[in-house]
Amino acid sequence: MSSWFKRKEKGIQTATDQKKDTPKGLWYKSPTGKIVEADELAKNFYVSPEDDYHVRIGSKEYFQILFDDNKFKELDAKLTSKDPLNFEDTKKYSERLKAAQAKTGLNDAVRTGVGKSLGKEVVICCMDFAFIGGSMGSVVGEKIARGIDYSIKNKLPFVMISKSGGARMMEAALSLMQLAKTSAKLAQLAEAGLPYISLCTDPTTGGTTASYAMLGDINISEPGALIGFAGPRVVKEATGKELPADFQTAEFLKEHGFLDFIVHRRDLKRKINNYIDLIQNNPIRKQA
Repeated sequence: MSSWFKRKEKGIQTATDQKKDTPKGLWYKSPTGKIVEADELAKNFYVSPEDDYHVRIGSKEYFQILFDDNKFKELDAKLTSKDPLNFEDTKKYSERLKAAQAKTGLNDAVRTGVGKSLGKEVVICCMDFAFIGGSMGSVVGEKIARGIDYSIKNKLPFVMISKSGGARMMEAALSLMQLAKTSAKLAQLAEAGLPYISLCTDPTTGGTTASYAMLGDINISEPGALIGFAGPRVVKEATGKELPADFQTAEFLKEHGFLDFIVHRRDLKRKINNYIDLIQNNPIRKQA
C-alpha cells in the first residue's frame, strides 16, 4: 500500500479506510457494452434503451409489468420441493434447495398469480431462472397444473411465461413426468374453451420447450430469446450439418413457423390482452 505522501503526490486526498465502493446494481452493462442506470433500466421495462437488449428478469418484474398496479393474489406460494430420490452429486439436492431458497427468496422455480391485467382477470404462471436454472421439477409441474385448474374453475385465461434450462435432473423421471402432466392439463383448458398464451423468454430450453412452452393457442417470444430443445452442439452432432448463426433464436423460430409473434417487452401487456380478446372473439380494447 502506498504511503500517505506518495498518494498526495498523485492527487489522491482520501484515506484508504475512508473510501467507499460504488453500490452494486447502480449500473447495468449490456452484452454489447451499453451502460444504463439501474433506475432507468427498470423504467424502460428492463430493456437497455440504446441497443434494445432485453435483460433477463424474473416473476417479480413480469408481475409488475403485467398486473394492474402490481396487484395480484399468489397461488400455492408455500409449495416446496422434496428429495424423494435422496439425490446427491457434488452436493445433496436437499442442500441445493435450501441454498436456492435462501439466495432467491423463492420456494421454487415458478410462481402463480391471479389478478387483473387491463381490467381483465387472468392467471399468470412465471418461471424464475435464478432458482436452479429455472429447472422443471415436481413442484413446477404441480403449480402449473394447479394454476390451470384455477383457470378452469374460474373461467379465466391462462398465461405461461417460460424461462428454463429444462428438466431438473435431481428429480430424474419425476421431473420428466411433468411434461405429460402439464400437457394433459392444457388439453383440459382447451376443452373448457379458455385462452392459453405462451410467452417464451431467454432461455426456454429442454423439457419446458418440449411441453407447455410450445402448446399455446398463441406462442410468442421476446426479441433475441434463446429457444430450443437440445443445445446447438448436440443438434450439430445428431444432424451432421453446420447450423445457421442465428439458430435457436426467437427470430429464427418465427421465420420457420414455431412462433406466432415476437413482442417487445414494453408491448407485452397490451399484446397479451389483445391476443386473449382475439381468441375469445371480444372487441380489441384500446390502451393509452
